Amino acid sequence: MMLLPTSLLVALLSHNALAIPQAVPTTTSSITPTITLSTSVASPTVPLTNTLPSQQPLPPVQAWCPSQIFCAGQLLQTLNLAQVYSDPKTIVDKPTSKSSQQVLSDFNAIPSNTTEGDIVTFVDNDFKGEGLELEATTLDGFTQNPPFLQNVTDSLLQSWTQTVHGYWAQLVRSTNTTALCQGGNGGDACESSLIPLNHTFVVPGGRFREQYYWDSYWILRGLLKSQLFSIANETLQNFMDELEQFGFIPNGGRIYYLNRSQPPLFIQMLDAYISESNDTSILTRALPLAEKELAWWSTNRTITVTSPFTNTTYDMFHYAVNNTAPRPESYLQDYETANDPTIPTNLTVAQQADLFSELASGAESGWDYSSRFAALPNVTGNALLRSYNIKNHVAVDLNSILYRNHMILASFYDQQQNSSFADNHTTTAENLKAGILDLCWDSSKLAFYDFNVTANGRNSMFTAANFYPVWNGIIPTELTSSSDAAFKYFSVVNMVLNRYNGTFPVTFHQSGQQWDAPNAWPPHQHIILEALKALPANVTNGTLPTPASNQSTYDLIPSGQLDVAETDLPDQLIVGSGNATKSGAQADVNTLNGTVYNGGNATQNEGWSTTLQRELANRYFASAFCSWHATGGSIPNILPKLSDQELNVTQSVNNTGNMFEKFSISDIDSAGRGGEYTVQAGFGWTNGVVLLLASEYGQVLVRPTCPDLLAEANTKSGGSSSNDAFSLAAVASDRKTIVAAVAGMMAALAIVL
Repeated sequence: MMLLPTSLLVALLSHNALAIPQAVPTTTSSITPTITLSTSVASPTVPLTNTLPSQQPLPPVQAWCPSQIFCAGQLLQTLNLAQVYSDPKTIVDKPTSKSSQQVLSDFNAIPSNTTEGDIVTFVDNDFKGEGLELEATTLDGFTQNPPFLQNVTDSLLQSWTQTVHGYWAQLVRSTNTTALCQGGNGGDACESSLIPLNHTFVVPGGRFREQYYWDSYWILRGLLKSQLFSIANETLQNFMDELEQFGFIPNGGRIYYLNRSQPPLFIQMLDAYISESNDTSILTRALPLAEKELAWWSTNRTITVTSPFTNTTYDMFHYAVNNTAPRPESYLQDYETANDPTIPTNLTVAQQADLFSELASGAESGWDYSSRFAALPNVTGNALLRSYNIKNHVAVDLNSILYRNHMILASFYDQQQNSSFADNHTTTAENLKAGILDLCWDSSKLAFYDFNVTANGRNSMFTAANFYPVWNGIIPTELTSSSDAAFKYFSVVNMVLNRYNGTFPVTFHQSGQQWDAPNAWPPHQHIILEALKALPANVTNGTLPTPASNQSTYDLIPSGQLDVAETDLPDQLIVGSGNATKSGAQADVNTLNGTVYNGGNATQNEGWSTTLQRELANRYFASAFCSWHATGGSIPNILPKLSDQELNVTQSVNNTGNMFEKFSISDIDSAGRGGEYTVQAGFGWTNGVVLLLASEYGQVLVRPTCPDLLAEANTKSGGSSSNDAFSLAAVASDRKTIVAAVAGMMAALAIVL
C-alpha cells in the first residue's frame, strides 16, 4: 500500500497551511493527554487444554483485502473461533511483532489438534498491543473558554460543557511513525492493518481507535465550535489523502474497510469548515477530490428504479458492497450468522456470499444493524440478519445526503462563477430530489420511507431517516403550505418527549439490534433539531397542539405514519410503580405545564417548532450529562462525585464519567444497548453534538434532574419489569404528582449546587 509522496503532499498543501484561521485570541494552552493506551490480554472462556471446534470451509480470498493475517483466511478464521478476545476487532487491530512471513510460518507450525493454549501462545508471541501504531498527541492552541460557552446561561451546564470541550485532548491522535509496519512483503519487521494518516485526527473512542468517516462530521462540527480549526482542517486533509489514494473515503482507517464507505458527509464537512473558518483556499485541493468522491458513488452505488407511482425512471443510490467473506473486524459474528446451528436452514455457498455482501452493505450504511433493512423485521438475532436486504433499498437518508452534496458543490462553483459545473450539479440534485419525493415521500402519512426495490414500493417502517430529507433541504410542499401538516411530520417527536424519559429512537422496533429501539443516537437528535429549524416560520409559529383530555400524544400522529400500534410501543418504567400505561392521557408521563420533564422552561408565545427544539435539546443534554454523572463524572468545586453506594449501581466507583456513543428512549442515566459489540465510551460524535447544542440552545438549557440511582436499583431488583429503563419523571403517573415532584427535586438540586 503506497501513500502519497511527501513532496507531492507538501506541494498540494503549502498554500493552505497559512490560511487556517486561528482561534479568537483568548486564553490558549497546549494540553498533553492524560490517557494510557491499554491493550487486551488473551482470555479465552474455555480451558486452555480444549481443542478448537471444527471449522466450516474458508470463504474466498477477497481481492481488496489480500493480507493473509488481517483478512479472510485460515489464520483469521482460526483465531476468531478460538475466541481469545471478547471483541474480534482486537485481533485485526494488533500489529504483528514479527515479519509477515515469520507469523505465517509460526501459525502453520501449530499442531493439527490445535488447543486454546496453542492459540494464546501464538498470539502472545507474534502480536503486539492493538492500536500501537497510533499515539495520543499534544493539543496545541487549545482555547480554554471558546466564545460559544458564553451562550450557556446555566452555570452548571456551562461548566460541564467546558469539561466536554476539554475531552478533545483525550481523543486526538496521530500516526506513530516509529511503530509503523509496511506489511505484507515478508521482509519487514511487522505487519499492521492500519492505514497511516499524514495528519492529526480525532477518534470516536473505545474500540474505534482510528479515524471514521461519518462520525467525523459531528466531530468536526464540535471541533469548529471549540475553535480547533487546525484539527478540523487536518481531518479534511486526511480524507483528501484517502480520496487521492483510494478514489473514495473508506469506512475507517484500516485495510479491512477498503471495500466500503459510509454515509458521504465529506462535502458537508467541507461546507461547515468554510462557513466557520472562512478558509476558502482549501477548495483548491478539495473541489476536484469532492468530484472524485461523487464519481465513485455514481459508478459503484447507483441503482435505476422505475416508480410504480408515476412510471418515471430515476438513477438513485443504494448501499451495495462487493464482499463474499465475513468482515475481518466482526469475523466471528458474521461466521456465526452464516452457520447458526439453531436455524434449521443451511445456507449454500452462494447464499453465504450474498449474506456477507448484505452485512458489509449494512455496515456501510452506518446503521449496523437494524430491522429497517430486514426482509423479516419482526424476527430477532441471526434470523433477522440472514434476511438483510439493504442492497435492494433506496435508502432515503443516503439519497438526501447526496442531494445536498450536489447543491453545496453547485454553490461553490457559483461563487467561482463556474456556471457550467454549477448547472450540472444543480440538475443532478434536482433529479435526486424528484426521485426522493416520488419514491420515498408519502403525502397521506406525511413521512418519508425507504423504497424497497424487491417489493416495488415504500416500506411501512417509520425510522429516524424520515428527518434526513428536510435536514438536507428537501421539504415537500405539504409541509411548507400547512402548519397542521408541518406539525404532523414532527408529531412523533412530540410523542417521544411526552411519553418517554430519553431522546428520539432510531426506530420503534425492539429487535435487539443497536440501530433499533430503545436506542437513541446523538446524530439523530441533531438532525431532528436542524430539520425543525428548516421549516419556514409561517408554518411553525402556532402553539403546540395538545391531545383531547382522554387521549395521548400518540393520537396526534397521522394515521398509519407509525407502523407500530400504541400498545406495542416500547415500555416506559416508573420508579416504584412498574411500566406506565400504554394508552390514554396517562401514557404521557412526562407532560408538564407548557413543557415536558427535563425539557427546559416554557416561554410565552413560543411556536411549536421552538418548543420541540427547546425540549429535545434539553433532553439530549439530560441524557449526556446524567449518564456521565452516573458513571463517576464530577467537576471540582462545582459538582461532587456521587457516593460509592450510588456508583456501585453503575459499577463506576473508580470511573470519572462516560460520554456514551448512544443513549435510550427510556432513560437518561445509562447508555443504549444491543448490537454486536458492547457500548462504547469516548465519544466523538456525542461530544460534538453537546457542543453544537450548547452553542445553538445554550440560553434555554436548564440543568436536568437526574434519576435516583438507588431508587432505580430497588425498582429493578423488585422485578417490576424486564425492561431495564427507569422513569425519571414520576413517582406516579398522575400529572399533578409529577409537577409537585419536579418542584421538590429542582429545589433540592438548587440547594446541593
